[in-house]
Amino acid sequence: MIDSSGQAYKKARRYLKTTRNRNPDIEKDWTPFRAAEKHFKARFPPPDLTTVLDLATLDESRASEVTAGNWAGKPDAAQTRAFTTVSGTYGYTLPEIPGLILLPAFLCPEKQKELIKWSLVEHARRPNETNLDIHYLLPSEGIWNAYVRDGNTVIHPRQIETDAEYLKQDPGPRTLIDNIPANTSNFESFNNVSKPPTPPSSNVQPASCSDLLPRLRWANIGWSYHWGTKQYDFSKGKIPIHHTIRDLCKSAVQSVDWKGVFALDTSDWGPHGADWMYWDENYEPDAGIVNFYQTKVHLLSYHTLDVNSRNVKDTLMAHVDRSEVCATSPLVSISLGNAAIFLIGGLTRETEPVPILLRSGDVVIMSGPACRRAYHGVPRILENTLSPHLADVVDEPDWSIYKNYMDSTRININVRQVFPKEFDPGLS
Repeated sequence: MIDSSGQAYKKARRYLKTTRNRNPDIEKDWTPFRAAEKHFKARFPPPDLTTVLDLATLDESRASEVTAGNWAGKPDAAQTRAFTTVSGTYGYTLPEIPGLILLPAFLCPEKQKELIKWSLVEHARRPNETNLDIHYLLPSEGIWNAYVRDGNTVIHPRQIETDAEYLKQDPGPRTLIDNIPANTSNFESFNNVSKPPTPPSSNVQPASCSDLLPRLRWANIGWSYHWGTKQYDFSKGKIPIHHTIRDLCKSAVQSVDWKGVFALDTSDWGPHGADWMYWDENYEPDAGIVNFYQTKVHLLSYHTLDVNSRNVKDTLMAHVDRSEVCATSPLVSISLGNAAIFLIGGLTRETEPVPILLRSGDVVIMSGPACRRAYHGVPRILENTLSPHLADVVDEPDWSIYKNYMDSTRININVRQVFPKEFDPGLS
């Protein structure tokens, strides 16, 4: 007999209600990438992860991480080639996506905690812009430090300036921006595009730090990114990359034997040819973002929500990076906290993506022309997958406030190089 009072039954009822009036032919129009996104976003029934590459299942020392949350993929779900990094650990390439590098457990537990603290305490504050700065007058110490000091502190909305020029926003759903890729030839025209600021919402009301903290979504790194045009706003200047992140990204790049990755590659690297043989010396990260994803629905009043976010669990829709003039140098992506499903495909959404389960401490490097311009996204943050070494507060009581936040959070730090080493953008 079915228990009509159980949570599983109630979830099933809610799911059936949402699909009752759905056009049965709607899925026929989905691209392979869109179909994969829909599969992993599904809440009931939960998605099958047997097609998901999960390299942590190869490492016995990560068994407790794999069992956390009861989410696990397969180590052979995609074809991989193992290699040994300069530090003696294992890394992996995927032959079908040249330039994609997976470095499982690249960061030790202590380094993971250090980066989580850095993201919240040192980085999500001035002079680094966050999504909350658009709509609220945040204290200079940042939302996290204000929350720790007094979570009841009220943050007031930013007022619209009557004489300011703002980005024009049409009513209704946001229009997707599909820019042509930046390169050395069109950089000047891209740089001359007007990039007015996004207007503050006229609907938001004062809110406490406790209410706003779960709404923190991103904090900019280095060159300022203009979300309205999907281009960099170089007029704001470049904030220096913190040495902690710079050194870590360079270390990840230098850990890879790039000759073994690209020696036989025949891709089109552009007019200057392949440059992978110089990355050990010339790779210099100068832009990026810290993303803060939430796995839980936060029951806040409408007026405390960022106007560009919805009251749902966080995802990152399929996209391709076209804003960097340097279209081949490594993008380094660092996973912290709860696990996630990462999808990466090809140059169009018509390529079926490879699903990869990323856990705390894993590092992904996207490099080369095929991989840097590949569609990718994060359709699902896997709830209740916080690694045991991040959930343990017995030996470190001061960690408890971070643990409580990370219980429902995934932090992703991704950093890239905007300009090729030989290119002078003339910005000085």
